[in-house]
Amino acid sequence: MRIAIKLFLKYFLQGLLLFGPLTVTPYVLYKIFYSIDTLIPINIPGLGILIIVLAIFLLGLLGSTLLAGPLFGFIDGLMQKIPVVSIVYSSVKDFMGAFVGDKKKFTQPVLVKMNTYVDLERIGFITETDLTRFGLHDKVAVYIPQSYSFAGDLYIVPKENITVLTTSATAVMKFVISGGVTEGE
Repeated sequence: MRIAIKLFLKYFLQGLLLFGPLTVTPYVLYKIFYSIDTLIPINIPGLGILIIVLAIFLLGLLGSTLLAGPLFGFIDGLMQKIPVVSIVYSSVKDFMGAFVGDKKKFTQPVLVKMNTYVDLERIGFITETDLTRFGLHDKVAVYIPQSYSFAGDLYIVPKENITVLTTSATAVMKFVISGGVTEGE
């Protein structure tokens, strides 16, 4: 009887391992798609998300033209001057800019020695190499993401504690976010 239970559990868990990702992935994608699609109340599935994607595209196109640049610059300057709003606005703007655009920040993966007494290291991304404006010389800012989350911590680390990784930033981020269980590229 004990062998039968072990076999049942073994194959049940194997089935769960195969079936879980195949069902959870489409469900999560559906929920994301549905929540975005229903932002615009139109009863044609997919039209809401299409309108949002086209609107964002057109804003990006408009924002890069000579005519709209000053307008967006004015709005940006205004948002930067409003107390409290400026903190939220600039944080969101900088965070978005770290992933997309010309000022991507998560492009240089590194291994950071966290402790000189114990051989403890963490994987992160250099986000700023020049910290002299804070009076910090020979140090860099390293963002270390947490596994299964896009949250993370910012550490100020001496340059000698940094080892630059030659692996692609995408592969490193995938590895860290998955807790080190992701398959190689």
